[in-house]
Amino acid sequence: MSIGKAILMGIVQGLTEFLPVSSSGHLGLIKALFGAENNSILFDILLHFATLAAIVAVFYKDVLRLILEFCGMCRDIGLNIAALGKSLSGGRDPQYVKVINSAYRKFVLMIIISTIPTGIIGIFMKDVVEFTSSSLLVTGICLICTGAILALSDFLADGEKKLKEANYGDAFAVGITQGVATLPGLSRSGTTIVAGLLCGLDRTFAAKYSFIMSIPAVLGALVLELFDIGSESITMGDVGCYVLGMIIAAAIGYVALRVVMNLVVSRYFKFFAAYCALIGIISIIVYFVKD
Repeated sequence: MSIGKAILMGIVQGLTEFLPVSSSGHLGLIKALFGAENNSILFDILLHFATLAAIVAVFYKDVLRLILEFCGMCRDIGLNIAALGKSLSGGRDPQYVKVINSAYRKFVLMIIISTIPTGIIGIFMKDVVEFTSSSLLVTGICLICTGAILALSDFLADGEKKLKEANYGDAFAVGITQGVATLPGLSRSGTTIVAGLLCGLDRTFAAKYSFIMSIPAVLGALVLELFDIGSESITMGDVGCYVLGMIIAAAIGYVALRVVMNLVVSRYFKFFAAYCALIGIISIIVYFVKD
């Protein structure tokens, strides 16, 4: 891999992973235009890992708290199981511990609930996504759909639900849209943020929830992709390019994520709506020209 290609892919991944313009759609178009169709699967995984690190860096306080609360929930579930076992053997009423006893524990459960439909849809759509990922026609159509979704968001009334007011039904609905957004050209961030807004979530919380809930989904997808690496031949030069691409993707992703958090509140998604529609049209044109 050349340094120029590594830099280009790192920039594209860092910008488009968080800006509501679909990273998969842009990477597919870039590969088609610049002859990078045979890009390393390992490099793709590393780029996604880099932008995942950017999410953790921006929301590190929330992520740390969620991890601690998740561990606490596992401990309390274990205590409840032990209490049930003792009651069955001793004939006494069990003394259970309340597992969901704080707002952040509710946050953890919401993320788990969102991840379930995402995972199920992702498994069933895996073959469809792989088949359509190389089609600029499908990518273009989905980018135009992303533009329509983003245009809708700026006209939605401000929701009032924050963490305490949000419910598990909201989490499930947003998780469904995250699963559907695996289609190339559909922006995961844009689709899930708009889904949160439609559920009445506060704009800032909808954006935060969208990015934090993506962490387990992306980790799961990366683990599955590891089995597809096979026996790729990697040179020392490739290692340097991979590291460079990761650093660029993480740095640009960090800035892009900060920008998106402000844009959601400011109702500036209409500009990205027009951009997605334009890129979608270009993708469709390239599809017919190359064929």
